[in-house]
Amino acid sequence: MKKPSFLERLTGSVPAQDYDRILDEEHRFGDEVDQETETFTEDEEWDADAQGEHTQQEGELPVDMYQTNDAIIIKALVAGVSPTDLDISITRDMVTIRGVREEYQETNDDNYFHRELFWGGFTRTLVLPEEVVIDEAEAQEKHGLLEIRLPKLDKHRSTQLKVRSNIVAGK
Repeated sequence: MKKPSFLERLTGSVPAQDYDRILDEEHRFGDEVDQETETFTEDEEWDADAQGEHTQQEGELPVDMYQTNDAIIIKALVAGVSPTDLDISITRDMVTIRGVREEYQETNDDNYFHRELFWGGFTRTLVLPEEVVIDEAEAQEKHGLLEIRLPKLDKHRSTQLKVRSNIVAGK
């Protein structure tokens, strides 16, 4: 198994459990592993499901999240992804961003010196630090940077209610 690059570890394109796949009941941390039985192609992305089939892994989208006085702002690099291919789901206390970055391979695998860009599906779910008004949320993409603006719910806002009576005058 090849050592994953920093970017692969950072973006989650290679899950942490795959790093330790070679450590099973027969091996303990620090034991030597027979490299002949543990070989994978350099670009192999896999996840053994219940039937033993191989499926492509989803990467985790790196984000910045901060607040202003009236909103929570989330920024993410989504270069190479069409805005129509992004799926953003918002609840009052959570945001999920999903998308797919399609690879257009211009050369065969043997001609690459480095392969560090992440291609394929990605997702990220963030728990928000406070509730937001989902109907006023906005998202825009410019030059590959996605910015989501989530207005905070104003918990201190109040209004006066007028009490109506159902009693008809004169009866």
